[in-house]
Amino acid sequence: MKRDMKAWKADLIASKTKRAMPILSFPCVSLMDITVAQLTSDPELQARGMKLVTDRAPTAAAVSMMDLSVEAEAFGATAHFMPGEVPTVKEALVTTPEEAVALQVPAVGAGRTGKYVEAIRQACQLITDRPVLAGVIGPYSLAGRLMGVSDIMIQCYDEPEAVHTVLQKATDFLAAYVLAYKAAGAHGVVIAEPLAGLLSPILAEEFSEPYVRQMAQAAKSDDFLVIYHNCGNNTPVMMDSILRTGCDGYHFGDAVDLSRLVGRVPKDLLVMGNVSPSAQFLSGTPESIRENTLQVMAACSPGHPNFVISSGCDIPPMSPWDNIDAFFKAVDEYNAS
Repeated sequence: MKRDMKAWKADLIASKTKRAMPILSFPCVSLMDITVAQLTSDPELQARGMKLVTDRAPTAAAVSMMDLSVEAEAFGATAHFMPGEVPTVKEALVTTPEEAVALQVPAVGAGRTGKYVEAIRQACQLITDRPVLAGVIGPYSLAGRLMGVSDIMIQCYDEPEAVHTVLQKATDFLAAYVLAYKAAGAHGVVIAEPLAGLLSPILAEEFSEPYVRQMAQAAKSDDFLVIYHNCGNNTPVMMDSILRTGCDGYHFGDAVDLSRLVGRVPKDLLVMGNVSPSAQFLSGTPESIRENTLQVMAACSPGHPNFVISSGCDIPPMSPWDNIDAFFKAVDEYNAS
């Protein structure tokens, strides 16, 4: 079902009491008593898991799995699965300029990407009371998985043309992937570009900003929002570049003081974050997550109606539901105060 997402965004900003919008999907494994590997390979389980989360948690939107191995796997990289953890990619696929040129852009549906698109299609049929947002990796973060997370930083200086070659191929695929999500019924997408958070502002302007902007321009419409996520600690010095990507909203991690960034985001755009996924949702207690959530909201909400409380990144699969429930109770407590 299509939604006027520009109106939804405006209504959310105008609302006196806002629902939280954490990146909450993987903890559905404990609700279904399944493994992360089972979840990431089965679209029906993913859709059912998203539905179970929305039944339990009063989120502003349902957000799908932030599995940043999927797109690299579609290019031919190997995804590694560890019990209780989100899959990762470790070995570089592109190590020379010649391999960058030879790299083939896969069709959407390669690897597990078809399963993720199908999961969104099913989730949109199950979840009708709020928007459903898909998740994809960002272009520089994908290129880093294809070229090696450490090696790409060096190649930005030594072989910039090769990096740009891989980035453009990554962007071509990601833009098509996002449009496939849109065709499947998604109401928006969260682009996870955390690796760019390690770049200097000058490098971010060259190797991330223009490619994210391509993705946003290809997908944005009245019925489809594009949200940018970066949980790196360099985001404060990258803000001008980040905002030039032209997204509808911006999501930041707990590595930064969000109270210093929230005012820099235009008031007609969403700004979200940043309760720690690891220190609070995974390793905290209901008491500590309540305190932290109230602190973030007290620091960021006053004077900033476009701020929406969220997790700082994807909430880990093994996070206790007592902690997750405490987060939502704290949001209700703040809204009632």
